[in-house]
Amino acid sequence: MSDDNSMSIVSLGKLSKPADTLIKKVSSAVGGIFEPWQIKRVAKAETEVSLLKAKTDIEITDLQRRAMHRFIEEEASRQENMEEITKKALSELENESDPSMMDDDWVTNFFDKSRIVSDTEMQGLWAKVLAGEANAPGTYSKRTVSLLCDLDKRDAELFLALCGFAWNIDRLFIPLIFDTQAGIYNHKNINFETLTHLDSIGLLQFNDYTGFKIRDTQQTLKASYCGRTFSATMQNKNDQNLDVGKVMLTQVGIELAGICKITEIDGFVDYVKEQWSKKTFLTIGNNT
Repeated sequence: MSDDNSMSIVSLGKLSKPADTLIKKVSSAVGGIFEPWQIKRVAKAETEVSLLKAKTDIEITDLQRRAMHRFIEEEASRQENMEEITKKALSELENESDPSMMDDDWVTNFFDKSRIVSDTEMQGLWAKVLAGEANAPGTYSKRTVSLLCDLDKRDAELFLALCGFAWNIDRLFIPLIFDTQAGIYNHKNINFETLTHLDSIGLLQFNDYTGFKIRDTQQTLKASYCGRTFSATMQNKNDQNLDVGKVMLTQVGIELAGICKITEIDGFVDYVKEQWSKKTFLTIGNNT
């Protein structure tokens, strides 16, 4: 095999400048993710196994042989996971992004956590985080990466379902959960138990008793949901505290919400209008 470290072990075709920069950044930070380095490492290990096999049973045990084989298999699997996540991230890069500005420690930490992720859908989430950080370094904290590492597929699906109820209000992204027993939420598996769970893993704050309010809002403001914008006016000029339900996302939750692909839930706009009209808030109508 050639010693040329610019050689790729996968076929990536012609790369855009941001994609090429990202690969170089990742390779520099984690030791050549798209270079033959890892293949050489595995080949070296395999050679060592052959040498060990040639030695007497006094010098090498079956247990040691199995351990070496496990090492080879694990390294190959982890390499494949890192490459798949990186390849998926390339299509998410913006033309003007400059991945060279990414922090090396962040990249190293990211792949240290993500290399064990083999599920295709979860790899897609990790790829979005990698691309998001490449597009705008500093977008995702190490704490968010660590939480994502502990997030299983069911947790991710629950969080995605929750984000389907989120509105942008006064520059805040807020899931509007007014009643944990309401069918519109329960049909998406959002209820007291699942919200308590998402709270326990650090994605949100859940208060089923008093809920949350945005205090001292303007009398008229704009709110948006899945690309639809609404102009709304407080009915009571003396009470401009807007009820936004029982859930607020944590900073980690806000960062991860940025990678969620959200689709509008049928009937939810009318449901929110009804809830707000009961709570001294009047939606006037659609702007777009």
